[in-house]
Amino acid sequence: MTIKPQSFLRALFTVTILLIAVVLVRLLWVNYMYSPWTRDGRVRADVIDVATDVSGLVSEVRVKDNQFVHRGDVLFVLDPYRFNYAVAQAAADVARAQADMAKAKAQMSEGASLDRMKREQAARRANLAGDVISDETREDAASAANQSDAAYRANVAAYAAAEAEYKTALVEQQTAQLNLTRSVVKAPTDGYITNLNLWPGDYATAGTARMALIDAHSFWVYGYFEETKIPQVQVGDHAVVRLLSGGVDIQGHVDSLASGIADRDNPTSGDLLANVNPIFTWVRLAQRVPVRVHLDRIPAGMHLAAGMTCTVTLLPRKRTGT
Repeated sequence: MTIKPQSFLRALFTVTILLIAVVLVRLLWVNYMYSPWTRDGRVRADVIDVATDVSGLVSEVRVKDNQFVHRGDVLFVLDPYRFNYAVAQAAADVARAQADMAKAKAQMSEGASLDRMKREQAARRANLAGDVISDETREDAASAANQSDAAYRANVAAYAAAEAEYKTALVEQQTAQLNLTRSVVKAPTDGYITNLNLWPGDYATAGTARMALIDAHSFWVYGYFEETKIPQVQVGDHAVVRLLSGGVDIQGHVDSLASGIADRDNPTSGDLLANVNPIFTWVRLAQRVPVRVHLDRIPAGMHLAAGMTCTVTLLPRKRTGT
């Protein structure tokens, strides 16, 4: 039986198309499994928990939810009356301590003059002959000199204590002034107020965050790459970030790779021994390792929000020639 040329060509064409399809599917599979890209990317940013350094009632909230603020802008203000009273009290304490120190200094100077006079008098009488001054008078002069010296030392100690009290009062005054200054809470950096839940009349406790501020200069991306793709990822690789919402691609580069992730199959038991899960499934999913991507330049007009989803594609340096 002879094969017609047309049938042979059709069979050859079919086989060729099938081979090309197999090769393309293979290439697509390899690209999907091992090329450095991931659809599991998240936009991240530094979130500053704004808290007060002092406690008090909130009297003013000068920002709105989602408002952009500049560094140094006032966010909210605590009721200033209590802090003003503390500053006035501290100023009075400083004045009183200063007066006490001046009094102690005057007593010390007076005691020093008296002590010097008594010691000179005792020394002079100690050198006089016995027929000029009696032994009792000489002893009385020496005793008076010792007493004046003890009084002078007590005055010196009193002045040192008064000086210490004055310095303490100065520190308390500076602390009261600092508390008054810190009662006005300002933005530590440029950023966006988010999820505002603070109102006049609320009580703010020192050290407790009352407002969240997204640092406008800190946006970056975490790409969660499958472990099968990590060998193709190197620090410095060029990265192309595409948001799920579309728009212009964001250019960046790999900043760092995480060096550890949690092992859910091996939690620590109560006695600190390994608690290995005995179950093994036939299908093992590749673990995902976080790769931090620095955004080199954010396109003008693009609004980023922490938590956005994005696709991250890496171009290794050996491909870009860098």
